[in-house]
Amino acid sequence: MANNDDWWTSPTEAENGSLIMVTGRRNIEKFRNNPKFSIRVEVTWKYEGEANGMPDVATSELMGEVQDALAATFDKDPVAVLTGIYTGDNRRDWVFYTLSTHIFQKKINEALAQFPVLTLEIYAENDPDWAEYTEMRELSEVTVSDD
Repeated sequence: MANNDDWWTSPTEAENGSLIMVTGRRNIEKFRNNPKFSIRVEVTWKYEGEANGMPDVATSELMGEVQDALAATFDKDPVAVLTGIYTGDNRRDWVFYTLSTHIFQKKINEALAQFPVLTLEIYAENDPDWAEYTEMRELSEVTVSDD
């Protein structure tokens, strides 16, 4: 999934006022500049969260294990890059850019085979300009200046 650890996390707000934690990835230009990576795939996990819409401890731990499995699978075979994670309002969304929905489906099934059946929704659309990624960065990226 792009072997780097340069991420930012910042709080934002859903339309209904709920807290959403946005985690975005930097330094993915090699994927963004490759026209083959033009399909955005969103994987959504809806959960029954705490009163503030965030996952409870057990769900959060399982989400971490799923995240690690996805990272291991896509690091080994970089057919997709994870660009953003949205958590809050009783859902987690992972946003990937991939070169093929068929290969992505095979790899995500491989990554998740070790887990009990998870109720995930998967949505894909062409996004050759990386519009979603650009918007996420503009609205949430945290930068540190040297001043």
